[in-house]
Amino acid sequence: MLELTDSAKNHILTFSRDNAETIGQKAFRVFVEGGGCSGFQYGFTFDEPHDDDEKVSLPEGVTVLVDPMSINFLMGSIVDYVDDFRGAGFLVKNPNASSTCSCGQSFSV
Repeated sequence: MLELTDSAKNHILTFSRDNAETIGQKAFRVFVEGGGCSGFQYGFTFDEPHDDDEKVSLPEGVTVLVDPMSINFLMGSIVDYVDDFRGAGFLVKNPNASSTCSCGQSFSV
């Protein structure tokens, strides 16, 4: 469904260990919403699971949640965490996107 690079997994684990409100209570949610300069944009948060979420539990202790609408856009995507001269954040390599904006945070299908 969705893959995370080692860099993304490490950042999620570090963040969740350093923030008391996420420890053992919330999972990492990847979602798509309308907006951005290309029509859709990616979002990332820690959240409680919902009954209809797709859930992936990785051996490193990371649980990833994706809602039913977003899974259609994210199938086969790879989530990476980059920290370079442009800034730091999650970056999605999405095979379903027909185009992306220059910052990589929004896309169109």
